[in-house]
This record gives sequence, structure tokens and C-alpha cells, in this order.
Amino acid sequence: MTPVTAYTVVFLASASTLVLEIVAGRILAPFIGVSLYTWTSIIGVVLSGISAGNYLGGVLADRGGSRRVLGLILVGGGLTSFAILPLATPGLTTLVPATYPGVLRIVLLTALLFLAPSLLLGMVSPLVVKLTLADLGRTGRVVGRIYAWSTLGSIVGTFLTGFLLISAFGTRRIVFGVGLLLVGLGVAAGARPLRRQGRLSSRKPEIAEGLLLLLVLLQIHLRDGLQSGCYRETDYYCVKVHAERLSDGRLIRALELDHLIHGYNSLEDPTYLHYGYLRTAAALVDRLGTRTPRLHALFLGGGAYTFPRYLEAVYPDAVIEVSEIDPAVTRTNFEMMGLDRHTRIVTYNADARQVIERMLTGRTYDLVFGDAFNDLQVPYHLTTAEFAREIRNLLHRDGIYLALVVDRMWGGRFLASYVRTLRAVFSHVYVLKDLVQARRPTAQTFLVAASLAPIDLTILRFAAVASAGAGAGAPVPVVPEDLLRQWLDGAAPVLLTDDYAPADNLLAPIFLERGF
Repeated sequence: MTPVTAYTVVFLASASTLVLEIVAGRILAPFIGVSLYTWTSIIGVVLSGISAGNYLGGVLADRGGSRRVLGLILVGGGLTSFAILPLATPGLTTLVPATYPGVLRIVLLTALLFLAPSLLLGMVSPLVVKLTLADLGRTGRVVGRIYAWSTLGSIVGTFLTGFLLISAFGTRRIVFGVGLLLVGLGVAAGARPLRRQGRLSSRKPEIAEGLLLLLVLLQIHLRDGLQSGCYRETDYYCVKVHAERLSDGRLIRALELDHLIHGYNSLEDPTYLHYGYLRTAAALVDRLGTRTPRLHALFLGGGAYTFPRYLEAVYPDAVIEVSEIDPAVTRTNFEMMGLDRHTRIVTYNADARQVIERMLTGRTYDLVFGDAFNDLQVPYHLTTAEFAREIRNLLHRDGIYLALVVDRMWGGRFLASYVRTLRAVFSHVYVLKDLVQARRPTAQTFLVAASLAPIDLTILRFAAVASAGAGAGAPVPVVPEDLLRQWLDGAAPVLLTDDYAPADNLLAPIFLERGF
């Protein structure tokens, strides 16, 4: 094998491996979400496949490595890449028993899709070394160059996928393209068509792979393997929109990002708030709106734009800004979730921390609303004391920072750590939750309020909740201060900082309990 051929083969094989690794997170997200466990499993499974492939490829090279064998291995890599598509459909999670522990299920589901292609592609480099090495005196140089080109392929595959391919083609077309590339590369590298003079028995591996290829392509077609099931697949999410009709006849739409519902909207009534914690937030904002008719509000995370739409409808003079990292989520809200094309809401499609640090210098707000956390993934840099200080600097003296946090109050650790962190920055921190609900052992959404000036809880407890049929005088639940201190003392909370913010680890038990 000539050096150019060798370098080309290992470059493309390694690039394909990393392309599959990068898209793995997007492929798995609609089924199991994206979490610390998901990415740990993906990286571990792919590295395991490469390691085992390197070992087996070395053994195979010594026992009879040839261009024909190399071609068969590459075609096999293409076949197993194709096989990802019919497997990654709604029935995927049923392939591993639900009785298995959560971490084991994630690892097994990841391995089911990505172990085989990683293993086969890991076999390529040792075989290429054997086929290229003609002079033992040049062993180091040949091996070094082959592995350098292999690593370069991995680098190119990583950057090309993350920065270009996913947004241009979507993950499933990328996987299909990788399969085509590997099959074509295998045929070019060594798999040859049948010849009349060749014995049929000597071509059984090629025949078997050809039949498997037809079978896998048929399964992709029958199971709509190229269809992601997403309304829109973005660099960040698989975005879905569902229509639902409530028991009262109201028609609403739900926005789902990957594995989670992010909001319910009524297209006809922007003041409709489906969740109780949003109605609690509405009660708090009612106190702000009474004092400041021209309310200035900043939302960290757009989601379904439910509360920004509410504020726009209830407070016509309000100035409303949203930091939503994914521009495709914003477009989906315009198209499907009732966000008016002529809205007064100003959206910054960038990371919330970058927006605050680079775009909002010198501005002040009555309300900052954090809606970027969930129980599958938390942008840890938005949880820290340093970021909380940036929020504090944005607020008027009477302003309020609200944040939605999913966790258990008793038995969970992230909520306690987040509250402790806010208390290190703000003079007053409240957990707005009914005590009966707060004591439940399951994960829930908590509304945390932080402010520089005290909130008059006497007034707050009887604030009006202006939506979902709740009349004036509906109480706003608040965990009492003495109980809050007692809870924090027993929860062993962590002070979250830019240097130490293990948000994913603190939420890991909640993720495992969610099930999928």
C-alpha cells in the first residue's frame, strides 16, 4: 500500500469515528436526554471500541492482514454505521430492560448503537501499518506518520461535525453519509467485485456483506431511519411541538427540547400560565408592576417564551429582553408557539453570560428571570456566585432575581447548593413552594427568589395571581426562614463558584430516577 493511500484510509476512518461520536449525543438526546451520564457513556463506549479494535486489528494484521481484509473491515464499519439509523427509533429504549440500573441502561443503549462501528474502525490503523511497512528500519517513521494522519482525521471530523455538518445536514443524514463513505472506501481499498474465474466460496465474505447492506438499507427505509422525528433539529436540540387539548377544552401547544417539555402555550391567550410556579412568579411580578408600570425584565433562557409573552400582554409598557442561546428555538416560537412576529420582546441569540457581560453593560432591570436549568442538563456557569454577582449588579435596589430549579428539597443537593450560593451574594433569598409539595420525595420545579431589599411576605402571601382561573387573594407559598435555615444546615450544600460547580453531579440522582 502506498503512503498516500495509507494516509487517506486512516484519515477518513478516524474522521468517521469522531463524526459518529459527536452526533451520538444528538442521536441519543430525544430518547435519554443529554446529561453528564450520556456524554460519559458516549466517550467511554467509543474509546472502548477503538481500544478493542486496535488490539484485534493488530492480531488480525499478524495472522493475515491484506487489502481484502482491510476492505471488508471498512465496509463492515459502513454497515454498522447504517444500522444506527433503524435502531435509533422510538422503540430504542425497549431494547434494554427497564429493570436495569439507569447508568447501566445508558451505557448499554450507547454501546448498542456505537460500539460496533467504533471497534471496526479501530481495527483500521494496525492493518494499514502492516500493509504499509516494507522496511523494519523505517518502522518508527511509518507508524508515526500513519497515527499522525489518523489523529488529524479525528480532529477534522470533530470540528467539521460540530461547526458545520450538524447545522447543515442534521445528524441522521450525517450518519448515512458516513456509512456511504466507509462502504465506498472499503470497496476502493480492497473489496473487489466477483469475477467469473474466482471461486464462489472465496467471495463469501463479500457476498455476506452485500446482503447485509441490502438488508440494513431496507430497514432504514421501512423504519424511516432518515427521519429524526424533530420539528427542527438544531445545533443544541431536537425541537418538537405537540398540540394538546385540556379537559376544559382549551387547545395548547407544548414545546419539547430533546427529552423534556419546556412550556405549554395557548396561541389565543398569552396570559395563560399552565404551571403553578409561573402563576407564583406572576404574583411576584404583580408587586413589581404596581410600583413600576414600565417594567424592565430580562429572561435567561427563552424556552417556549411563555412568561415573556405573558408580561408583554399584561404590561404593555414593559421592556422585555430574552437571552436564548439557540436561534432555532426562537424561530420555532414564532412559527408554532404563538410568539407574535411584531413582538416588542427583544431576543439575544447567545449564551446568557456572554449577553450580560458584553451586551448589557450599564443597564438595570426590575426583574431577571432564570429559566435555563432542568434536571437533565444545567449550564453550570450560570449557577455560580460570580454569575450571581453579575445578576445583582443588573438589578435595581428593589429588583428581584427569579430562577427555576428542578430538584428535591429534602434528599436533593443541587437546590440547596444553589440557594446557599445565592445567599452568599444576595441579602434575601426565598424558596417559593408549598410546604406539603416541598416535602415530597420526588423531583419538582422550585421557584427561588433573590433580592437586595426584603420582600414584604405579608403582602406577597395574598398577592393576586392573574391567570389560570386563580382569583385575587390566592396565596403565594413561601418556605419559612427558620425552616429554610434548618434545611440548609442538614443538606450539606456546596458553594458553587466558577472554579467548582459540580451541577451535573449534584443532580445525578434526579436524572437516574427520571427513567426513560
